[in-house]
Amino acid sequence: MHDHHTAGPVVVGAVEAQGQEQVVLRAAEEAARAGTGLRIMHAVEWPLPAGATEAGADGGTFVDRAERVIARFTEAVHRKFPDLAVEPDIVSGSPAPALIERSVAAPLIVVGHRGKGGFPRLPLGSVSLQVATHSHCPVLVVRPRGRAEPRVSRVVVGVDVDDMQPHVMEFALRAAAARDASLEVVHGSTRPDILGTGPTGPLLVGHQKRPSAAQDLLEEELAPYRSRHPDLDIRARVERGRPAGLLVDSSRYAALLIVGTHGRTGLRRLMLGSVSGEVLHTAACPVVVVPPPEAEK
Repeated sequence: MHDHHTAGPVVVGAVEAQGQEQVVLRAAEEAARAGTGLRIMHAVEWPLPAGATEAGADGGTFVDRAERVIARFTEAVHRKFPDLAVEPDIVSGSPAPALIERSVAAPLIVVGHRGKGGFPRLPLGSVSLQVATHSHCPVLVVRPRGRAEPRVSRVVVGVDVDDMQPHVMEFALRAAAARDASLEVVHGSTRPDILGTGPTGPLLVGHQKRPSAAQDLLEEELAPYRSRHPDLDIRARVERGRPAGLLVDSSRYAALLIVGTHGRTGLRRLMLGSVSGEVLHTAACPVVVVPPPEAEK
């Protein structure tokens, strides 16, 4: 499911918090599925107390503690994925810049949705949102939850029929194929040219016709993907309504929800209430944010 030019390890940012083992195990599952190793990154908050050095007693304590945190997660991974190569990665300071730096060579970065020590509940500027916005590779944001992935596997991808992003679609297709899942392609719009402006005359006709025109357009866009992936069940869902609301609704019984980071449905352009940002806050399943290819950045 990984859309990147390297076969480096999947990187997971891990903190000491409830639900974090689930985040690390999800990263291990993705690494096993992709045939890569796993790097477990833990950030030690610097600076050290005045006068202490990295080799001193205080520094040793910080590093020892970080090693213990990573060792616990590594143990949990090896119980479930005994053959997976796991490497520790201890960094100082905020985890966000380190994760973004590692995203250059990683196929996937995995972070928790919240938790103390730098992964809070995604206010603007949190680690998870920073990483999802600036990463060079796809970022999987895992919201720990009680139940496992649904048995009937379904992957959902948010698209804009006026700005289809092939790299996001390709990632979604691979994710669905790897899970033996159906792929639901969702487009929603509240634009006036789709909604019409009033209940009378030709405007009402336009109001009724537009969504089916968008549906036709999406079906047309999906035709080449369907012909290239005849074994994959690709479904189009076009509805009037806020894209974020439709995507969150679609996420309720999904294994994975995939969004891009630019365009009308993207993170960078609409930081104040963006579709991707809102989806990250409220989706019922794990969310992957896929950045544009390097050439488009």
